[in-house]
Amino acid sequence: VQLQASGGGSVQAGGSLKLSCVARGMNISRDAAEWHRQGPGTGRVWIATINREGVGTYSGSSAGRFSVSRDGAKNTVHLQMNNLKPEDTGVYSCFLIAYNFWGQGTQVTVSS
Repeated sequence: VQLQASGGGSVQAGGSLKLSCVARGMNISRDAAEWHRQGPGTGRVWIATINREGVGTYSGSSAGRFSVSRDGAKNTVHLQMNNLKPEDTGVYSCFLIAYNFWGQGTQVTVSS
């Protein structure tokens, strides 16, 4: 069983990135999933959730800028991040609620 996030990188403030979380060995096409961020020297912070019906909910800091989606055919959950800010910097990881399983993260760095 593997859960791997990708798509991170270094961007300037105002830029965009699209993160992907691919599952192997488990079917997540109808499972709820979360995105979290761990900033430098801080704990994990919840960013967004996509429920079983595909509806997203967002933290106050990500609402209006981020969008979570799922591609069932590719067994993948995405996080589209727009208008990025330096405080969005950190390692982004996905979490499968039904499996209580964390995936490996991807680094996002936003410079001012």
